[in-house]
Amino acid sequence: MTVAEKAGQVLMPAYGGTNPAAQAATIERLHLAGSIIMGDNIPLDAGGRADPAAMSAVNARLAQAARADGRPWPGLIGVDQEGGIVARLGAPLTEWPTPMSYGAAANGPLARDAGRAMAAELAPLGFTVDFAPDADVTIGPADPTIGARSLTGNPDQAGQLAVEFSQGMQEAGVLPAIKHFPGHGSVTVDSHQDLPVQPASIADLEARDWKPFRAAVAAGAPMIMTGHIAVPALEPGVPASLSKPTYAALRGMGFKGVAVTDALNMGAIQKQYPGGSAAPVALAAGADLLLMPADVGQAHAAIVGAVAAGTVPAARLDEAATRVATMMTWRGRAAATPGLTTPGAAPGSSGDTSARVSAAAVTVLSGHCAGPIASPGIRIAGGSDQDRARFAAAAAKGGLAVGQGPLVTLIGYGGRPAGGDIAVTLDAPWPLAGSAAPVKVALYGRTPGAFDALVAVLTGKATAPGKLPAAVGSFPAGTGCP
Repeated sequence: MTVAEKAGQVLMPAYGGTNPAAQAATIERLHLAGSIIMGDNIPLDAGGRADPAAMSAVNARLAQAARADGRPWPGLIGVDQEGGIVARLGAPLTEWPTPMSYGAAANGPLARDAGRAMAAELAPLGFTVDFAPDADVTIGPADPTIGARSLTGNPDQAGQLAVEFSQGMQEAGVLPAIKHFPGHGSVTVDSHQDLPVQPASIADLEARDWKPFRAAVAAGAPMIMTGHIAVPALEPGVPASLSKPTYAALRGMGFKGVAVTDALNMGAIQKQYPGGSAAPVALAAGADLLLMPADVGQAHAAIVGAVAAGTVPAARLDEAATRVATMMTWRGRAAATPGLTTPGAAPGSSGDTSARVSAAAVTVLSGHCAGPIASPGIRIAGGSDQDRARFAAAAAKGGLAVGQGPLVTLIGYGGRPAGGDIAVTLDAPWPLAGSAAPVKVALYGRTPGAFDALVAVLTGKATAPGKLPAAVGSFPAGTGCP
């Protein structure tokens, strides 16, 4: 490969709109690794829902462009599909509750089933990469970015669940990217806006934030994402995604896969490194795949120029491009070998698995653990119009009348503490700490299956088996019904 081809092989940009023609042309011209699909790239049908057939056609065109220069390995067609608030593809694909559900359920095989089921709906649409799961260990409400995207506040459990979920994804033929090393759950600034600083010592990081990544490396994770977080103990003032000591720490764990940066168009990077200027810096530091540069043309030119000038050693570019090509060759062989990956699944076919996750996760912090909590009827407040409609539909199906009885207040993403008789969080459980309602329930999701699980608990037809995966005010981690 030429230097220009290798420079393209380490770049994975985004684009605007639902027509992939311009992006496909750019992929061919710059020999790019592939493309990430964001929310505005997803074709919608007349009803405003994702159009799977049109999405497949878009991805097929991008994949064709990635192989136009004759390379034998498949292109990277990626998406951010974590579940909860980070889900680029909505209905008719299966909706999933927040990743924190897996920590509340504390069930590794269930997390593996979910990862496999989620990926089995993505693979037939042409996706080869899902930038999930999130292995960050949340510190609770002081964590403004990760929250319920975190599996749990327990480092050991976070590693176990991240491994299970990611291996389930691989079984369905989709590559996971475990994120965001060196840990985004314990910083108090959102890197989409500015550069967070992680003041912890290396010993503290080893004891908490790095444990899940060590587990992922030991399990053979193919890809790990670095976050835009400055760690003074490694390199003061420099985002980890652009820091040589950070990549050295990750490789020191024995990681031999692809190190991918978080999106290079985020505020934490663009304020210091505008346009494409971050790309050669990240590459020189040790990144193998550069995600979403603000201007991919500038980034490509900057890498080619840096190799010519010697600021990026040619051997470093060779190493990075080889890792990406090797990973995609491996993925392509696995996907083409009978028995190595599970068959793809139709969009929306995993609703039962999603519902099982929510039923295993629902957590009662205070209130009755046996028998009906609210029966025969309830009143509903809070949440969005869709939340209330879904709750009402689940109540009708579960034999719970709506219109009179205890007031159930739903608290959505970023919501505030609530009153009423029963407070129910649909995302992170932190608002329950200040809620005046005597009964407090953490649901960790707003899917139809999540509301079915809530109704089953309220009517006493099911117990709430979940345990708090992180402390909520005076309620310690592990709180829940026996």
